[in-house]
Amino acid sequence: MSHVILVTGASSGFGALAARALADAGHTVYAGIRQTTGRNAPAVADALAHADTHGVALRTVELDVSDQESVDAAVESVTAAAGGVDVVVHNAGHMVLGPAEAFTPEQLAEIYDTNVLSTQRVNRAVLPQMRARRDGLLVWVGSSSTYGGTPPYLAPYFGAKAAMDHLAKSYAVELSRFGIDTSLVVPGVFTSGTNHFAHAMHPRDTATAEAYEAEYAGLMDDVGKRLAAMTPPDADVAEVARRIVDVVGAPKGRRPFRVTVDPAGDGSEAVSDLADRVRTEFYARIGFPDLLRTRTSHGG
Repeated sequence: MSHVILVTGASSGFGALAARALADAGHTVYAGIRQTTGRNAPAVADALAHADTHGVALRTVELDVSDQESVDAAVESVTAAAGGVDVVVHNAGHMVLGPAEAFTPEQLAEIYDTNVLSTQRVNRAVLPQMRARRDGLLVWVGSSSTYGGTPPYLAPYFGAKAAMDHLAKSYAVELSRFGIDTSLVVPGVFTSGTNHFAHAMHPRDTATAEAYEAEYAGLMDDVGKRLAAMTPPDADVAEVARRIVDVVGAPKGRRPFRVTVDPAGDGSEAVSDLADRVRTEFYARIGFPDLLRTRTSHGG
């Protein structure tokens, strides 16, 4: 079945790869990109070139997830053009690099805004129509750091991704009786194939950052090298996009809640499996096991 899909943060990385893979799979995909006529104009041109070359329905839409008016306008535009949004892929995110103390509170707020609050803006724009149809899918692109290993100098990003993971879990149960599916696709470390590290935010408090450098000289570079060494040489960042395609293509009500794509094996999958099992058992104990199942048109 073909779906109308909105992908946030689709100018590069996982978002761009997912948008192309979903379009190649036969879906109508709107790649949400901010500054489409400015610095991201080349990304728009690349997406449209892919659509022309492969004869697929890949389009772009101006979407700044930090701005509710932009989010609302994007959802309204897609709805007017395609009749509605069936699937949202929450992919927009921003990486950081540096000692936690050296980031100002305002920088942490910015990171949480991009990685967490953005999903709330998009949900509030798109969920009313999904609830009215009693159908839809939210795909959240998480991080293995939520349950796996957490190397230093990435703390604000890890905290934001963990917050997003918990928000997704709550949405999953609160949307289940409306017939709306929720899936988390959880990438591990991919040190190539995305621009996460190249575009990472660095601490604004340089004096504090320098104080840490005196004790942890070269640690930031060492972390990157050691993460790269952990990653198998055949690790393919496009596998994340393929797993998103699989989730979207799975039958309603039978989509996996969590899919981990972790070539480095940082332990995330083992811990998240346990956490999700505890959650399932807890809902059974409090008498709401149905909330972990999406209600289908047949009431299942």
